[in-house]
Amino acid sequence: MLVVVKIGSTSLTGDRGDVDAGAIDMLCGQVAAVREAGHEAIVVTSGAVTSGLAILSEAGSLSGAGRPDDPEMLQAASAVGQSRLMGVYETLLRRRSLVCGQVLLTYGDFVQRSRYLNARRTFEHLLRLGVVPVVNENDAVADEEIRFGDNDRLAALVGNMLGADLLVLLTDTAGLLEQSPHLAGEATLIEEVVEIDHEIEMLADGSASEAGTGGMVSKLAAAKIASWSGVRVVIAAAGREQVVMDAVAMKPGVGTIIHPRPRRQRIGARKLWIAFALPSLGRIAVDDGARDALVLRGGSLLLAGVLSAQGSFDAGDAVEITNARGEVFAKGLARLDASSLRAQAGRQRMDIARAMPREAVHRDDLVIVD
Repeated sequence: MLVVVKIGSTSLTGDRGDVDAGAIDMLCGQVAAVREAGHEAIVVTSGAVTSGLAILSEAGSLSGAGRPDDPEMLQAASAVGQSRLMGVYETLLRRRSLVCGQVLLTYGDFVQRSRYLNARRTFEHLLRLGVVPVVNENDAVADEEIRFGDNDRLAALVGNMLGADLLVLLTDTAGLLEQSPHLAGEATLIEEVVEIDHEIEMLADGSASEAGTGGMVSKLAAAKIASWSGVRVVIAAAGREQVVMDAVAMKPGVGTIIHPRPRRQRIGARKLWIAFALPSLGRIAVDDGARDALVLRGGSLLLAGVLSAQGSFDAGDAVEITNARGEVFAKGLARLDASSLRAQAGRQRMDIARAMPREAVHRDDLVIVD
């Protein structure tokens, strides 16, 4: 079994943002237990930015209170904190006779096929060598416009890339709760989810922590990515004893277990990225005939079926596709910019200039998300 374990900033840094070696030691012990049980493990870790900010503040290089908003400052903090973070992982895994290898990924490693294949080969070779890959987004160089935004999605995409069996998302709550713990003293844990639907998504608490960039909303989005690619997911408390091995064993009460989709409903990595990772910069409304062509027959979205286009987007940007009532049922990459699409909406093939694409969204760039 291949297990991907993601841990967030709030679970592995202290109140001042410094690396909590005790929390990482607990995680490394569980990674060792997974390996001793005959499984492979990959760790996706946050904490570089938070740790770097603490180091810079202690050194007097950072002025002001609170987390800065300046992207360049956050990138610099990541560069400083990443080495400290990896040093702790390296030391604590080595105590358990395990070797770790740092893997820093960016958006392009998933959307450019040559880089995707190279990243996958690197992971596979590390695992063959018995190395524990420790993964983070390369925040020091990632473009703010095309970064993952949180490591939950990154972990899900890594799981999809490598055909993982289990994704464990560690957090500061017991799992997905029936209501936010911030609003109620006690909330009931939802132990099992067969499918992430709108009702389940409404239960998520979207408020991010001060230290991290994610929340339960991002964990459910990551869980949907994993589920759609055939990976079982467990959302559980990082502080629970033996949480990872309990997740491997599917022990009742370990957290929220989210089942993978049936094989016939799964989609590949590129379409997963389009569906769940790329921000939508506009909306295209289509008529009922176009909707049926997309949903029932797996066709492309032709200009003839477009009713309207909203937003400001360029060719290649992600857009949501709605029916005439504004209900989103698909997402894809536009083949025309917004103004051109509005000008060509509803036109039949013979009325479209020869140099103009016939499709508003090609089926290879389109995902049904309803």
